[in-house]
Amino acid sequence: MSTRVAKTGNEAVAEAMRQIDPDVVAAYPITPQTEIVQIFSSFVADGRVDTEFVTVESEHSAMSATVGAASGGARAMTATSANGLALMWEIVYIAASMRLPIVMPVVNRALSGPLNIHCDHSDTMGARDSGWIQLFSENAQEAYDNAIQAVRIAEHKDVLLPTMVTMDGFIISHAMEVMHTLEDDVVKKFIGEYVPENPLLDVDHPVTVGPLDLYDWNFEHKRQQAEGMRNAGKVILDVGREYGKLTGRGYGFFEECMLDDAEIAIVVLGSTAGTAREVIKTLRAEGVKAGMLKLRTFRPFPAVELAEALKHVKAIGVMDRSDSFNAVSGPVFAELRSAMYGVCGAKIVNYIYGIGGRDVTLENIRSVYEDLKKTADTGMVERTLTYLGVRE
Repeated sequence: MSTRVAKTGNEAVAEAMRQIDPDVVAAYPITPQTEIVQIFSSFVADGRVDTEFVTVESEHSAMSATVGAASGGARAMTATSANGLALMWEIVYIAASMRLPIVMPVVNRALSGPLNIHCDHSDTMGARDSGWIQLFSENAQEAYDNAIQAVRIAEHKDVLLPTMVTMDGFIISHAMEVMHTLEDDVVKKFIGEYVPENPLLDVDHPVTVGPLDLYDWNFEHKRQQAEGMRNAGKVILDVGREYGKLTGRGYGFFEECMLDDAEIAIVVLGSTAGTAREVIKTLRAEGVKAGMLKLRTFRPFPAVELAEALKHVKAIGVMDRSDSFNAVSGPVFAELRSAMYGVCGAKIVNYIYGIGGRDVTLENIRSVYEDLKKTADTGMVERTLTYLGVRE
């Protein structure tokens, strides 16, 4: 049923897109995402997909064309990174407000300026309140699996929201890994046929798309959009379980690593989880009860489930690969600490790290656990926010 292959993250996502065979892909190149649509364009040129591939002059146009296609009833996709996502900003919100189930791989890269092409999460964290579902990936396998599941999640009739599938730029997008791909017919059967609701091109049942929506109805439509995001939680879990039965790789809101009896733990997104896993093995061998929670679903934010999973931990370090510039914390910390409020007495601290592609070493992660151990032993927090690995 599956094939063991070696692929980069970009190759893995392009392969998932080939198997999804969307009706329309509209895209504009930007490093480090470019390779995804470059590879996909070769599938179009070779006749391996039935997709209408639309080359455009900017990311704003890419998202606009994708919204147009999805409004017409097409299964539509695009892909981007960093400033490309920022240039889409206006239309990203419109896509979510129009309840269009677009799937968009986003290869995480630092937002300018200064100009930087390497990984941090400032691009997708900037779009965290745009109304898109956000799924983070640790490696090429997860990026592939998330891309396929995203189609089912986004198109579910109780959700109908666009979905970003993220992976860390260069660290995952350009690194070769061993992974497993499904057969084409298995993917096709899993995602099913897309049956759009109220498509613009259904001339027998004409609808108005994008009308003026002022104080008489706008609030109700936004409330419905919020309900779609609320519904997405159950759908994400159902689709993750079904995918697990199909592949042996089940997915939930997050993944736990030695968390059951952990006294100290970190919460992390993306590729850094792999580095942390190695540190945890070493610490456990030394008798330290260290654990980790790797967050996959940032939107919707699984607050209740996170609090339940972490309520027994004495000291928690939240790892943010972007800064909110609010003079308090990064975005993941703000939401996690809010979720934990009143649940337990755990000390929760924040580490902003890896900005602009700064390497995150085993020693960096170990130093976080050493801080947490000291906090757990003394009950004292020396500082709530630490910039990890920066020269000061």
